[in-house]
Order: sequence, then structure tokens, then C-alpha cells
Amino acid sequence: MLVCPQCQFENPNTNKFCQECGTSLTQNTCLECSSLVPFDAVQCQECGEIAGVIWWALVAGESRRAAELPLATAKPAVEASADPSAVAVSPSDQAPTYLDRHQRYRLLEKLPSPEGENLEMHVRVLDCQPFQMSLLEALAKQESDTPLGQLKVESQPELEGDSESAAIPGDRMPSVQVMAVPTIAQPYLALGSKFHQALPVIHDAWQQDGQQIILLEDRALLPRLIDLWLDDELTLPPLQLLHWLYETVELWSTLDAWQACRSLLEIDNLRVDEDQAICLQRLHFNLPDAPLTLQDLGQLWQTLFAQSQRTQIGAIYVLLADLDAGKLETVADLRSRIEEIAHELQANQPETEMMPDLERFEPSDASMSNAAIDSELSPTSSTADLSPSNASTRLEIPIPEPTLPPDGDGDGDNDDLPTVVLPMQLFNLEDAGRTDIGRQRDHNEDYFGIETQTAKLESPSGKTVHARNLYILCDGMGGHAGGEVASALAVDTLRRYFKEKWQSAPFSESSANKLPGPDVLIDAVQLANKAIYDVNQQNARSGSGRMGTTLVVLLIQDTEAAVAHVGDSRLYRYTRKRGLEQITIDHEVGQREIQRGVDPDIAYARPDAYQLTQALGPRDEHFIKPDIQYVELNEDTLLLLCSDGLTDNDLLETHWRTHVEPLLSSQANLEQGVSQLIELANQFNGHDNITAIAIRAKVRPNLDHLR
Repeated sequence: MLVCPQCQFENPNTNKFCQECGTSLTQNTCLECSSLVPFDAVQCQECGEIAGVIWWALVAGESRRAAELPLATAKPAVEASADPSAVAVSPSDQAPTYLDRHQRYRLLEKLPSPEGENLEMHVRVLDCQPFQMSLLEALAKQESDTPLGQLKVESQPELEGDSESAAIPGDRMPSVQVMAVPTIAQPYLALGSKFHQALPVIHDAWQQDGQQIILLEDRALLPRLIDLWLDDELTLPPLQLLHWLYETVELWSTLDAWQACRSLLEIDNLRVDEDQAICLQRLHFNLPDAPLTLQDLGQLWQTLFAQSQRTQIGAIYVLLADLDAGKLETVADLRSRIEEIAHELQANQPETEMMPDLERFEPSDASMSNAAIDSELSPTSSTADLSPSNASTRLEIPIPEPTLPPDGDGDGDNDDLPTVVLPMQLFNLEDAGRTDIGRQRDHNEDYFGIETQTAKLESPSGKTVHARNLYILCDGMGGHAGGEVASALAVDTLRRYFKEKWQSAPFSESSANKLPGPDVLIDAVQLANKAIYDVNQQNARSGSGRMGTTLVVLLIQDTEAAVAHVGDSRLYRYTRKRGLEQITIDHEVGQREIQRGVDPDIAYARPDAYQLTQALGPRDEHFIKPDIQYVELNEDTLLLLCSDGLTDNDLLETHWRTHVEPLLSSQANLEQGVSQLIELANQFNGHDNITAIAIRAKVRPNLDHLR
């Protein structure tokens, strides 16, 4: 089965093009120049950028077998170049070497021989069939169409020998649903959905001649924590260091259940992603007869401080001393102490520097020494689990209870768990919007508007952004020369209103740092309604001839946002912790009946289920009751304003992993992402006009306000 990278349609293996959208199924597309590149080529022939799909392979098993692992050809691949940014490519006079018998995964480096008791090897491989479902993906689909990150696995017998992968005691292995996968892949699968920020994505896993092989995303090119810690030119305030320490405690309590705490003690394994969160290059299982305790974690922290010239604040020094002396025996004790230090730092208002801009950090030679591919190949997908606070804009890091076994379902509610509170600030805000007529309409009645006001403060230690941005989307109705007039009139009216009432004040004024209250938002919506209603009255329009429009309007003030909506145009929010959420509720008959207690199946069985109960323009202000909501941007967030041409038939709910989730990354092009959403809607809907506005908000702990 070939899965189209564009629309995710599952095609027969014989197809050369996707039968749903026409995308090539025989070549990759270069992300840099959009040229088509053969699957077996690493670099684009046009621009030279990396275009192949590359994975990091781990091979584990008995040493005598590892050395004898059969490959697809006896001729080895060329060793990696001394240049860490280069890719090892087999020359034309040498046959390529594959890791598997089916010749899918081609070695890009020479497979190392195990040395002594080293029973693991790792090597980078090129995926020569990237659109083909992996064995693991096919297994998940065969069982229950479960997404790979949520695949449940079964406890399996330990491997023979003394390999690291065999060090997981059977009585500690969580009991979950039956799924035959290699033992070393099980933690990645069980923890993948809940801790996908911290753990690398697992692509495939299989057993071969006594060996267990897993393919992971390659995180070798992410900055190492130790490199950031030792960089004297990079300002790291105490709260940032404390935040990283807290993240390692969060992971410790989870990995302990899998006997994988050694993952946090290998300094080279600790990486920092684009959102400045701790993540792991891979899992390292504890060695047999070598139990690990929190004192080992404390010794790692002491090593980090000892190797750097950073001055420890007294509270952290005392914490490490107490940890080494065994005075902090449980994860709960350690969490509590870190929380106390965080509150102490805020209460005392120490002189601190702004959060460093790690996006500018260049990995050192040490961090690049194992790299065989360009940095653009390294996927970044991790961040701390975040949840909104109840009042001010703050970061809360929920911590899973250590007594709970890892279940891999990621559905638990962490809102009541212990938290450490850090204030947040906006450091980047990007947006893009586009509208399209669709495939069946002869004119476009959608309309949108974007009004942005930003002020940037940059210094060598980082960047802060202050924003007052307005986003408006309307879906008009009322026939030719009606719907487009109503939607444009609503957008223009709201633009003028908020420019006068909100966006006109200088950023320096205190009144300019607040979102308008609910009364102001309601007044704005009523004014837009009146503008359209008056035109209907003046032109004596009646019945279906009366023009109108839906509305969703979003106001962003730094890390706070307000939304008002009328009709069935929607606002969605995507975050790494909560996934995709529909923020607004459609004003239509079906939803009205559900709110009255009617079963959803019955409510939407009505012939008028999708008829709007509210719209701007057809009636006067007494019939308009916009919904008003306020949300806080306490974690990196992607917001989507959409007309129903994009949201019909649960399109976003079905394709969010391929078309929404990637847009949260700073590396993703928002303009291109919005265009791909429009194309997706034309492929699967296309019956209506399509409009989308995407906003990507990046936040980080706000240390500047503590001065």
C-alpha cells in the first residue's frame, strides 16, 4: 500500500501517481526547490539540498550475531565523510548495501562492528520506499487503524544474552494489548503519543536473524544540552536552567517504569529542540544489576555545573547537596523543592537576563561529530507538556504521577497534577491567509482581513515581540452580488472599529496592553450586523434575497487572545499537548438540538440540521448573540480560522497530522501550509468557497518581567 504524502490516500503498490490527487508516488519532492528527486537519491540534483528520507537505525542483539548480520549485498557502503554536513553516498562503481533483505533501507554509513560487550550498533539509512507503509504501520492498521504513536504493545519475553535491550525486567513491563513488535520498540510505542515531544518518532521495527532493529527519527543534529550549558556567550538565566532540570525530573518518573532512566544520564543523549525543551536522541535501558536513583540524576546536574563557569544560585546548590545526601528520596520531594525555588526566584525578583535565542545557536564540532546529513533533515517535534493557567499568562508543566504505569494512550487529564509556574512571553508571531473559489462555485463569497501591529525588542540574549493583531474571516450568503458584499462589508466595518477602539493607542500606554472586554466585542459584532442589515432594508431585500455572512474574529494581544463568532465559520487551536481542538461551536440547528440534550445522531438526522441559527445581516441586533471566548497562549500554538469549505466532512479532524501538526514547527512555511490546506479542501470537498487564516505563536518563559 502506497500512502500519498499529499492527501494520505492509500494507493495500490502498482500506482505511479496518487489516484486521488495525482501526486507522484515514485519520487520525493525537494523541500528547497520543489524538484522531483528519485527515492534512491540522497540529494536534489537541482539545488544540492537533502531530499531523501533518512532514518537512524539501531541494531541490538548478541555480539556474535550482530557481527554476522546479513545484508542485502556483500559490498559495504562508503564510510561517512569527515565533513559532518555531508552525506555518505555509495559511488556508482559500488553496489549499494541495504540493512534489510527487501532492499528498502540503504546504508549511508559503514555498519560498525560491535566491540567487546557493546551489543548495539547504530547507522543512518536512506528509505528507498518512503511512501510504502512500514511493517509497524501496516501492523497497526491491520489491528485497529490505530495511529503509530498510539500503537499498544504486549509484554514479550526477554532476549537471550546480556544486551541492553534485554535488561527490562518482565515484572516491570507494563501489560497492554497484544501487538507483536520487538521488545526494544515497545517503550517508544507505549510512550509515543504522550511524550512525543521528548522521544524520537519510531518509523519501523523488526527482528532479523536474532537481531532487533528499529528505525527512529534522527535527532543527532539538535543542539546538545551540554553544548548550550558550556557556551559562555549564551546567557542562560537561572529560571531557564531550573526549567531544564524540572523537565528531566518529569521524564525520570516516566522512564523509571520502563527501566530506561539511563537515557537521562548519558550527556550526549540530552538534546534541546527548537522550542528549548529537553528531548532525547534515543532510549538507553538500565544495565543489569545496576539500579539507578535520583542521586545519579543529581550527580549529572553537578557535572553540568562543574564543567561550566556558571554560578549556581544558593537554592540550587542546596538542592543538589540535599539530593546527594539522600534527603530528597522521591520524585515528589524533588518536584516540590524545584517549585519552591521557582516561586522564590519570582518573589525575590532577581536581576535576570532575557531568555536566550537558541534558534541562533550553532552546534559545536562536538555536537556535529556524529552527523552525516544536513541539519534540515533533523525533525523537531518535542516540547514540554503545557496547560493553561487559570489567571495570568504562565507556563504550567504537568507531571505524571510516578505510581502510574505508562499506558501510551495520552488521554489522561493532567490539570490537577503538581506544577512549576513560569511566566511566558511572545517571541514570534507569524500569519498567512488565503481564499479560493472552490471547484463548483462561479464566484467567491468568502472574505478575510488581517491587521497586524507588532513591536520587536531584540538584544544579543533574545527577542521579545509585542503584538496587537486582528484576524477576520467571513463566509457570505445571499446569491450573486450579495454574499460577497456582506462578507466584505463586515470585514471592513470590524477593521475600522478595532483600529479606533484598540489598535490606535501606542504600545507604551498601559491601556494598549489589554484586550477589549466582552462588551466591546459584542458592540463590534452588532455594528457589523447593522451595516449589512441597513443595506438589506434600503434595497428592500426579502427572504432568501437578504444578504448575510458568518463571522469569526480573533484578536491577539501578546500571549492573550479573544474570539467572537456568529454562524459556522470556525476557530481551531493546535498545540502539542492537546492536539487539534475546535474552539468555536457552530450556530446551526443540529448543535442547538444537542445543547438541548438531544442525541447527536438524532439531532443531525434532521433535514435542517445544518441550517444556520445566526448570521450577520438578515435580522436586526435583537437576534444576534455572538459567542465570546478568551484564551491564553501558554504554549506554542497554531490557530486556524476557517470557512466551512475547509471544515466540512471533518476534513481537518481527518488530516490534521499531515496538514496541521507540521505547521507548528518554525521551519514550516505558513504560506505554503495554507495553500496545501486549500488544495486538500478542493480534493475532498470543493463544493464551496474555501478560506483559511493560519497564525503561529511561539512563546518562551518570560524572565524580563521579574526585574
